[in-house]
Amino acid sequence: MKQFVVIGCGRFGSSVARTLYGLGFDVLAIDGNEDVIQGIADSVTHAVQADATEEASIKSLGMSNFDVAVITIGSNIQASIMATLIVKELGVKHVVAKAQNEQHAKVLYKIGADRVVFPERDMGVRVAHNLVSSNFLDIIELAPDYSIVEISALEEWAGQNLKDLNMRANYGINVMAIKHGTEINISPRATDTVKSDDVLVVIGHNDDLQKIEKKA
Repeated sequence: MKQFVVIGCGRFGSSVARTLYGLGFDVLAIDGNEDVIQGIADSVTHAVQADATEEASIKSLGMSNFDVAVITIGSNIQASIMATLIVKELGVKHVVAKAQNEQHAKVLYKIGADRVVFPERDMGVRVAHNLVSSNFLDIIELAPDYSIVEISALEEWAGQNLKDLNMRANYGINVMAIKHGTEINISPRATDTVKSDDVLVVIGHNDDLQKIEKKA
């Protein structure tokens, strides 16, 4: 089973952490804010208050055991860079880092980030590259076999709510957000109805995502 560490548990980071945990993965959440850690503790495997820029603290958490690190530290670019450098040097195989701007992204790539994303700049789900598909709009590769994708609603979903669609059971995916025009619902409820022109932000195994792509 893959193990994930999410460093920085703001809106984007906590959403990724909770969703991965919901999919059955081991997730370690790290944040410097004690209140944030208390708020997410019940939604991940382990939650630790720690300064991600202190190598000794991060090293003590056994970073080399994790397959993927997602660095989602907010506006502190220096902390983001330091955390990325530290987890890479400690042996994490795949590092996804959130960037504030292109210059920040260039630095993250130079110090070893495998993927850089711009969630805030691009409404929480814009990503490093586009898939060659009219249905899949954007993708964040969390690992070689798991991704977060932005996907146009399939015709068969239109008019049904999330509870009836039961995405996890029927499609192997979890819905993280729903976009309708310029509006974004980042906490969709089971009673929320999918419209034909909606865009869904989902997470799942690439095999399951590809099955959906073929239905488009």
